[in-house]
Amino acid sequence: MKILTIIPARGGSKGVPRKNLREVGGQPLIVWSIRAAKASKAVGELYVSTDDDEIAAVARECGVNVLRRPDALSGDRTPMIEVVRHALLECEERLGVAYDYFLLLQPTAPMRTAQDIDAAIGVLIESAADSVVSVYQVEDAHPARMFIIENDGLLPFCEEPAGSLRQDLPKVYLRNGAIYGCKRGLIKNEGILWGGKVSPYVMTKDRSANIDDMQDLLIADYLMRLSNLT
Repeated sequence: MKILTIIPARGGSKGVPRKNLREVGGQPLIVWSIRAAKASKAVGELYVSTDDDEIAAVARECGVNVLRRPDALSGDRTPMIEVVRHALLECEERLGVAYDYFLLLQPTAPMRTAQDIDAAIGVLIESAADSVVSVYQVEDAHPARMFIIENDGLLPFCEEPAGSLRQDLPKVYLRNGAIYGCKRGLIKNEGILWGGKVSPYVMTKDRSANIDDMQDLLIADYLMRLSNLT
């Protein structure tokens, strides 16, 4: 079973400048994803895809191969599927192999563990799914309690059952950006990262931190220090 794992980490970031190199729990953010991937038993070939020399140096210091990303795939609006497809085709050509599965680990999810990675790959293979996506159960921000503003009026996004308690609402799940896995053909033939039969890998909320802005970064840093992950 051949699995290619990519950690995508470009140098630029609007929300948090140089985000992938910012310190979280005493280490550059990207280091946490590299450590989890290296501790996993099932990631197979592991590469960091980057356009940045400093990120590349950190990856190599951690003992990980680097895949240089073209400038054309390093912009703010570059779709992730284009980055993924480039990585897959480049690695297959470089190594002369055809992978069975592809795994994407975004560095913005530093609290994902090696056990999460192995369990998600297990779900993907054992369920005979085309893809697996990590999620966590949403509670406080349930869509039944969300609204839109239209003509200066507040309208429900979806109807909340009258008199319902939080625990009575149907369970809903949010992608946390930590783990995406799929069969090779989904990327190469269909140009998508997840689709077909999609199996969920459910993570706990405390391991689902996804860093988009400075507040996310500070919270993740605090949680990692508090949990002694450092």
